[in-house]
Amino acid sequence: MLALVPSGRAGRRDPASSVAPVASGYERSLRPCLALAHRTRTTKDSMNRGRRTELLQRYRELPLPTTKDESWRFTDLRGFDPDSFTAEGDGSVPERLLDIGVSGLVTVTESELAIERAPEGITFERLDESHPRLHELVGWEEKFAAHNAALWKNGLLVVVPRGFVLDDPLYVKVANSVDDGSLFWRLLVIAEEGARFSLIEEYASATPEVRGYSNAVVELFVEQGAKLEYVSLQNLSRETWHFATHHARVERDAELDWVAGGFGSRKGKIRIQNDLAGPGATSRVTGAYFADSTQHLDYDTFQEHIAPNTTSDFAFKGALRDKARTVWRGMIRVEEDAQRTNAYQENRNLLLSKAAHADSIPGLEILANDVRCTHGATLGRIDRDELFYAMARGLSRAEAERIIVRGFFQDVLDRIELEPVREALGNALDARIPDA
Repeated sequence: MLALVPSGRAGRRDPASSVAPVASGYERSLRPCLALAHRTRTTKDSMNRGRRTELLQRYRELPLPTTKDESWRFTDLRGFDPDSFTAEGDGSVPERLLDIGVSGLVTVTESELAIERAPEGITFERLDESHPRLHELVGWEEKFAAHNAALWKNGLLVVVPRGFVLDDPLYVKVANSVDDGSLFWRLLVIAEEGARFSLIEEYASATPEVRGYSNAVVELFVEQGAKLEYVSLQNLSRETWHFATHHARVERDAELDWVAGGFGSRKGKIRIQNDLAGPGATSRVTGAYFADSTQHLDYDTFQEHIAPNTTSDFAFKGALRDKARTVWRGMIRVEEDAQRTNAYQENRNLLLSKAAHADSIPGLEILANDVRCTHGATLGRIDRDELFYAMARGLSRAEAERIIVRGFFQDVLDRIELEPVREALGNALDARIPDA
């Protein structure tokens, strides 16, 4: 390393000498460059602070959504104040839901982001807020997205270069543990042309009683011919409010295989949007959720077909018991130039109690004339004949319900390519059925 001042003198004049240290010509030539770098960093930091201030003002200007807003019609946020979660502390991280071999591992808490393992050959590092693709998909037009843009500090950048294949998945564990604290998390993923890899993102709480506010934004770029398997599992405490916006852009002949699992949190909303931006682009999103007690889960999905010859397939299934409520709102939009689009969406809910309630709102907006777009939504209870038949063969009611619920979810579980994820989701679903 080049020392610009004599060792031990820290650039000060030696009291024992009246002669100042003499810098070499090379050192003198570096001074303008170092000064410029310092000014650049100072300017950049100042610009970032100014931008954050503007974004925070934008967040404050936007009203908290109410049930008068169409997309929030079934999710009432009365009693929730996002600005009240100000507690600080050192976070802790529970065990991972999936005990599998990984190529990269990151843990995120309220106070820090720790990269515990990083694979060679890819970018797997802290996200710099000056990255050119940051905010390209998710800006600050919506209340909670603006809050994230203004206050996030723990972010991860993943760039898998052209043609690179990762055999083992990347794993991100996001965990809240501070009562009345907030966790703002941001993820930016770029799968360059021909790259192939999997990324698992797990949200969890250190204890089941943690009261908190979780706000996440994920931007995924799947470039030409690339394939990304993205898994997002939400298993936060029943006292954590969770709001997340996940937005992906899929280019020519690229493939995105997305799994969304929802089991935890108190209330909030998860937005999922896929933009099919290049001919031959394909996206498949598989969702499974289970709500009980007084939980309220809300999924808002959007399939945006921009280019011709694109395919999207969204399938969500959920089970509810006790006084739980769920909302699923899905929209397929086909732009005028997106001819020969093939799009499908479905939402099916199984009610395990009389007080449980589910709302499904599928939608189509088609501007092209050569397309195939279908959707479906169903709501039902456990078939009494099936339950009677299972119990007549010696099973308890809980055991019979578990078999019926597993059968209900089996087709969406079969869509999941990663076997450890498929098994973990199945086990999580089984665990939600009481033993008695």
